[in-house]
Amino acid sequence: MPRQRLTLLGATGSIGASTLDVAARHPERFEVTALVAHKNADALRELCRRHRPRYAALLDETAAQRLRQGLREDGIPSEVLSGAEGVQALAALPEVDTVLAAITGAAGLLPTLAAARSGKRVLLANKESLVMGGALFMEAVRTGGATLLPALLPVDSEHNAIFQCLPGAAQQCGTRAPGVRKIILTASGGPFRETPLAALREVTPEQACAHPVWKMGRKISVDSATMMNKGLEVIEAHWLFGMPASAIEVVIHPQSIVHSFVEYLDGSTLAQLGSPDMRTPIAQALAFPERIDAGVTALDFSAMQALTFAAPEPGRFPCLTLAYQALNAGGNAALTLNAANEVAVEAFLNRRIGFLDIASVCDAVLSESPITTAATTVEDAMEFDAVARRVAERHVARHVVERQAVRKGA
Repeated sequence: MPRQRLTLLGATGSIGASTLDVAARHPERFEVTALVAHKNADALRELCRRHRPRYAALLDETAAQRLRQGLREDGIPSEVLSGAEGVQALAALPEVDTVLAAITGAAGLLPTLAAARSGKRVLLANKESLVMGGALFMEAVRTGGATLLPALLPVDSEHNAIFQCLPGAAQQCGTRAPGVRKIILTASGGPFRETPLAALREVTPEQACAHPVWKMGRKISVDSATMMNKGLEVIEAHWLFGMPASAIEVVIHPQSIVHSFVEYLDGSTLAQLGSPDMRTPIAQALAFPERIDAGVTALDFSAMQALTFAAPEPGRFPCLTLAYQALNAGGNAALTLNAANEVAVEAFLNRRIGFLDIASVCDAVLSESPITTAATTVEDAMEFDAVARRVAERHVARHVVERQAVRKGA
């Protein structure tokens, strides 16, 4: 059997590390053809030393030049591309079969679309591609002419779990499976699920990034703490599985053992269980329809503690409520929410605004922005995104002024 040739978008992140670990365990099955990252030249240089890809790319032009110089010094012949055009070129390489899309945020939309349009099997770990341009992306998948079926496989642990619990004949993303009543996404609840609400006002970036279960990047860790991450996953699930907001539920499951449920019309509920390790969904997607060793320790049910579930508190997690509102509103509301959240989270990580201000900024931007029809072109999506970011920056600036006034009055 010929090896599956991979392009990895987001190679230096946690998903990238897990993907490369799984691929390295099966060199007879997978060939890492191209590695792509944002601007971490040193980390990508080390990955090129280990995996010897034919191509590498960095979005940042200066970082790409550093990478070229470093690889020349190492005697590694990987061809280095740069900028948005270089990244999209590697997402659409003719010799590549599969693209794992794990670039965080809006930056992942264009290369992920390029992969879908060029007929690659897309393993999706970039939920923003669906949040920003769900209809655009699903149309690209349908018309891209992928030769590996299914053409789209979800890698997020929750959506991958749902995919595994669907009937075999329905494991093609984009349409609602027959007989399904609803899908239930599990959430750990992040580090503040039991923190007194009054104490959330003083939360620091370090505390928000200290996830109790998963090891993730800083932005997604904050999203987990606010549960905006789960809200974006609700929107993603709508596009992946053809379900309305009313048929997508979220439950808090602190142990992160049950990764999601599918409830059927006959009263049956199927769940996918596993250790909280991203190598499991990555391996499932890479090898589908087969199963391969992912290096993950199996569950020991005799030693397992109780599994608990609870409904999320709206007052504790307003970002989750905002995501449902955006999904129900339709048009460009989800895109607007995502842009506002990215701006607000960056401001929080830079200590410009407080933790609770993230939801406040997102709410203000959603309330102020007109809800137009959904983007029908990439240009529309990027323009909506830019407008929402400008509005969000204005609200961030307002919170900065308010915080400064409070400090002066203290």
